[in-house]
Amino acid sequence: MIREIVISIYLFIFKCFFMICKAFPLKNKVTFLVSFGDNAKYVYEEILHQNIQQEIVFLCKGSSLSLFKKYPALPVIPFETSFIDLLRSIYHLATSKKIIIDNYFGVLASTNFKTGVECIQLWHAAGAIKKFGLADESNVNRSNRAHKRFLRVYEKFHKVVVGSDKMADIFKQVFALKDQNILRTGIPRTDFFFDENKHKAIISKLIDENPELTSKKVILYAPTYRDHQLDQFELKLDLEKMYQELSDEYVLLLRFHPAIKSSLENNELYSNFVYDYSSSSYDVNELLLITDLLITDYSSIPYEFSLLNKPMIFFTYDIEQYKVERGLWEDFEETVPGPITKHTDEIITIITDNLFDYQKVTSFSDIWNKYSNGISSQKLVDYIFKESQSDSYQRDKNSN
Repeated sequence: MIREIVISIYLFIFKCFFMICKAFPLKNKVTFLVSFGDNAKYVYEEILHQNIQQEIVFLCKGSSLSLFKKYPALPVIPFETSFIDLLRSIYHLATSKKIIIDNYFGVLASTNFKTGVECIQLWHAAGAIKKFGLADESNVNRSNRAHKRFLRVYEKFHKVVVGSDKMADIFKQVFALKDQNILRTGIPRTDFFFDENKHKAIISKLIDENPELTSKKVILYAPTYRDHQLDQFELKLDLEKMYQELSDEYVLLLRFHPAIKSSLENNELYSNFVYDYSSSSYDVNELLLITDLLITDYSSIPYEFSLLNKPMIFFTYDIEQYKVERGLWEDFEETVPGPITKHTDEIITIITDNLFDYQKVTSFSDIWNKYSNGISSQKLVDYIFKESQSDSYQRDKNSN
């Protein structure tokens, strides 16, 4: 109850300042509001590639701030970190013709955009294993006021970017959208998997830093983050067994949430087998390039990894508990493109006996990456700027 009161007060204050800023005229400006940033990064780099001369502003939360600070000419404002930055952020949200977001932002419940403004949701996953939005089973514990607030946020999603019709159907369900709200341009960050030049450079750098990555096959263990892990992290993979059975042919890379890195000590016992990339500068998609086998669970990584047509194992040791606490889509066990297991012994058997269905990986990718074909960023940027480019063309034509 107290939480809802605090949220309501904050959103009321946000709304008051937003209404004041709406008094300023709309500008032919694009404002990004991001917390993940990876999809937005590809969109911005495509804007640079096309040399589009239009005002761009980034409002960043979390790790996305450092990601976009690397662009020297780009205005980047920390979102909700100080009162002044919050006011600047509200001004840009209230005066931009295009708003591009990549997550759920509760403040959108307090925004009433002017006519002609379009808000585009990039989202941060190419597919959905975990339930979210209106399908999130934890909603039963939220108040009616909170439920109405969620809907006010979702109705601001004028367009949602998808890589597949399957994801379009999910978005329509969880955000209460219609087909007219779906933008089938593909997922921007998947362009990375079609860029052979980038692949060569990244693989070369990884190998230079760790030659073991060429002498043996690479297993990447990249599970989803669980809320309780900061307090009581326990690695469920039996590294000793994997070392004994697999170390002659494989190396094991670990990719956990950076905040739990300090809890990982066992890998020091297997220095020629286990390598911790949890806090490395490489993003997970870069690590996928040198990965021969992915071990994950409820993460969205398989949707993009399937573009490489490589095998994966789903290590879901806590699936019953996870279904209750977070919720999984009903067809999880039937649709994931790899064996599901709860025990390290089973993982070892699957690997040593090569118990993989590669055709299932291909079919999975065909379904979930239907529109992600290497030019997703270009298609999306063309859509975002189609009106302004047309206006610019018309002005040039009239001036001649």
